[in-house]
Amino acid sequence: MRSLTVPAPAKLNLFLHVTGRRPDGYHTLESLFVALDFGDTLTLGVRADGVIVRCSDHPGIPAADDLAVRAAQALREATGTPLGADIDVVKRIPLGGGLGGGSSDAASVLLALNRLWGTGLARDALSRIGVRLGADVPFFLGGTPAIARGVGERLTPVTLPSLWVTVWIPPVAVSTASVFAAAELTRNTASAKMEVFSEGYGRNDLQPVASARHPDIAVALQGLAKHAPHARMTGSGACVFAPFGSVRQARAALAARPPGFDGFVARTLTRHPLAGFA
Repeated sequence: MRSLTVPAPAKLNLFLHVTGRRPDGYHTLESLFVALDFGDTLTLGVRADGVIVRCSDHPGIPAADDLAVRAAQALREATGTPLGADIDVVKRIPLGGGLGGGSSDAASVLLALNRLWGTGLARDALSRIGVRLGADVPFFLGGTPAIARGVGERLTPVTLPSLWVTVWIPPVAVSTASVFAAAELTRNTASAKMEVFSEGYGRNDLQPVASARHPDIAVALQGLAKHAPHARMTGSGACVFAPFGSVRQARAALAARPPGFDGFVARTLTRHPLAGFA
């Protein structure tokens, strides 16, 4: 096998609670992650010269910061393989949207190259590499929806029904670091005592900060809430989503988005498409 084309699904945080702050400055979280049948597409090819080459240019993402490239480099260093890779990414997940695009790309690179290079690492070993790239990467290496705790790396798989969701994409990119640094951020939400969550459970503690700083997020929240009672922001923003009982309702809500806003309808995944790769 010399090449593979694989998906890198987007994710939603169905809720996101900030439960504390560690002495090193990192925040502790509790969140429910679920992947979507919408995302990026990666094509990876094996190189014999050991070089990692990014074959597609992505405005706003320098090659040195590209998590797909960094994931390939990290796997090569961890395994000592002499092989390299060509990496071509078709981006659909917006930057600064809270949908986990960079982390998902990194996880799909780790899973695909682990197979292409024949390095044979188990999922736990890949997760130890992935968490150094980003706290969300281990989720994308897992196979199912999951409760994330710690800084996002401690995962408990859960079973969820598949849902139709509408996602509105405001015309703004949010800096995750700036939201977490905000003095007004709630940092003491109590941890859930059970792992059985009803629809609309919890909230996103980052939402008030992001929507106050980016009015387009507030517009999206108010607009989508007219179509669904549980509209909320995902991650640190800017994307806003709501679940629906049918694809028809989801598409109607998508069509109602304001001018200048992008968006899509997707289905949540009960199993990651690359779950069998490790």
